[in-house]
Formats: sequence, structure tokens, C-alpha cells
Amino acid sequence: MTTRASVAAAAALLALAACLALPSGAAANKITINWKPNTNYSDWVTQHSPFYKDDWLVFYYTAGQADVVQVDETGYNKCDASNAIYNYSKGRSFAFQLNETKTYYFICSYGYCFGGMRLAIKTEKLPPPSPPPSASHKSAAAAFARSHAAVLYAAVAVLAALLRMV
Repeated sequence: MTTRASVAAAAALLALAACLALPSGAAANKITINWKPNTNYSDWVTQHSPFYKDDWLVFYYTAGQADVVQVDETGYNKCDASNAIYNYSKGRSFAFQLNETKTYYFICSYGYCFGGMRLAIKTEKLPPPSPPPSASHKSAAAAFARSHAAVLYAAVAVLAALLRMV
């Protein structure tokens, strides 16, 4: 590997480390669903709302006795999986990311849908960040920002030194 390539690789790793040290945005939620008959999923949705874009639904069910079928609104209302968007029937669990702000519909095609084993999830955009901290919290927030800025400045200084060596 040439010196220039070595420096570029080191710079890339250093930039990655600096980015990882900086605070990130809101993380997606993982919502567990014990997918089984005789559960009122309308109540379940009310108890677990709101759902946000990029959240994950993780369905757990008994293999061979249930499945997870994503359908459109008509399929949901009629408990009809014949025009499924997606059908997952293998294994005992299924993870699904809510990657758009819309209403998602899921049913069980083993006949339990008519007994209520269906789920309609409406996703929302994340709410805007909360307002800046009050005066009593500003010193802690400033210290946090300074500590992360120091990491970034150190990374830039090392990168500049490495580039001078080439």
C-alpha cells in the first residue's frame, strides 16, 4: 500500500471515529408483537401508539399455526390474503420496518383474521426536537457540545498532520 493510500485509509478511519463520537438523531423503536389468536389488536394499537417512520415491528408467532401477511386496506377489511403485498410464513418471527409515513395492514391468513388477528398501523413523522434547555441546564449542554467538538477538532488536526507527511 502506498503512503498516500495509507494516509487516506487512516484519514477515513479517523473521520468515521469522529462521526461515531458525535450525538446521533433519534433511534427507531423496536415494537414486539406476540402475534396470536384471541387478542384485540385494535386495543393493542391504541396502547402502543404512536408509531413512527423507521420503527420496527417484530412479530412472534407459532410456526405452522400463524403467519404474517401484509395486505392493502381492502385485504385487511375482508381478511383476504389473495392479493398480499408480502407473505411471511416461515420461522417463528418476522421483523418489518415501517419505512414510510402511511397506514400498514397485516393479517393472519390461517383463518384467525376473522377473530381479530389483524393489525392496522398508522405511522407518523418523528415530532420536532424539543426546545433548547433552560438556563439551569445550559452549562451541562455546553460542556457536552465542547467535549464532542474537541473530538472533531482532534480528528481534523491529526488528519492535517498526516496529510503534511505525504
